[in-house]
Amino acid sequence: MIDEKFLKTEERAIFALRSLYGTYGYLPYKMSKFEEYELYVQNKDFLVSDRIITFNDTNGRLLALKPDVTLSIIKNGEDGEGVKQKVYYNENVYRVSENTHHYKEIMQSGLECVGDLDLYDFFEVISLAAESLSMISQDFVLEISHLDILSAFLDSVCPDAAFRNQALRYIAEKNPHDLQRLCEKYEVSEENCEKLSGFIYAYGKRDAVIGKLSEICTGVANDALNELKMLSKMLDETPYKDKILFDFSVVNDMSYYNGFVFKGFLNGICEGILSGGQYDKLMAKMGRQSRAIGFALYLDLLEQMPSKQNAYDVDVVLLYGDGNSKIDVARAVRSICEKGMTVSAQRSADPSVRCRQIIKVSEVDKIC
Repeated sequence: MIDEKFLKTEERAIFALRSLYGTYGYLPYKMSKFEEYELYVQNKDFLVSDRIITFNDTNGRLLALKPDVTLSIIKNGEDGEGVKQKVYYNENVYRVSENTHHYKEIMQSGLECVGDLDLYDFFEVISLAAESLSMISQDFVLEISHLDILSAFLDSVCPDAAFRNQALRYIAEKNPHDLQRLCEKYEVSEENCEKLSGFIYAYGKRDAVIGKLSEICTGVANDALNELKMLSKMLDETPYKDKILFDFSVVNDMSYYNGFVFKGFLNGICEGILSGGQYDKLMAKMGRQSRAIGFALYLDLLEQMPSKQNAYDVDVVLLYGDGNSKIDVARAVRSICEKGMTVSAQRSADPSVRCRQIIKVSEVDKIC
């Protein structure tokens, strides 16, 4: 049995998440450290960073250290009527860090649900995202948006692709001033500009956001709005309902994503630790007919969380010398371990090792 006190925060998270995902029927997915470079270059806009580490295989093929897991899952899956592929993974990915701007090996844990999906599947993945955050810290928030609502309204206001892309950027930045100037440039009416700005402020408690969206989207995106309302009702049945909010500044690339998108945050970490969404458009681009939704947790960010430092490196430093039988030393060490304590056998006391007590082999019976 593994003693959790010896595990790092991210290691404890991996074990907990693996158990959680397995409970819901998700199977482990394992991949090689590298894939053919062509897979990534064809979908580089989907990646967090397009800077990829490449090398030549012995047969001349150009390979890449994987910067992403989702693309491999899509590539190696198959479509089937009524079939759902549910997988989870713990994989290292290799990409440029936004903080250091150097390549970094990042531990990533997540899951993907691919196939003949419906609203229940979207709910299950989103609720598992919330539960994943809760297993690391109870002080979390999960923010959800629905791209089909935003997309439909943008199309009704101005179908120009350049306008759409720039408007999405300003909404994601919560920047109403530049959004208003953009609307003036493209001659969007003052009424529609005001409604579009409403998406910037459409965040917070789910019922309140739905009310605001109902005012903004009169006659637009009815199906998507109804889907959002039903999801909210389903989320009300979860233990984390008060920690799940709607926020329409959560925006992903609409060339790849559609429907629900979401981000998760933990108190003490300055950026989102969880990112996910529905990516039916990416599936279509890669020749797949299925729908898909998933998320990833960036476990390297857990380094930013304050950790509880142990007061001691070891419970007992056991001192022995040439006059002690090595059999007696072994027995003494085993006796201390059987009492549930940690022990370091040393020939002399090391002042750099913090311990509760220092004893000699002959004093093991007196240990407390």
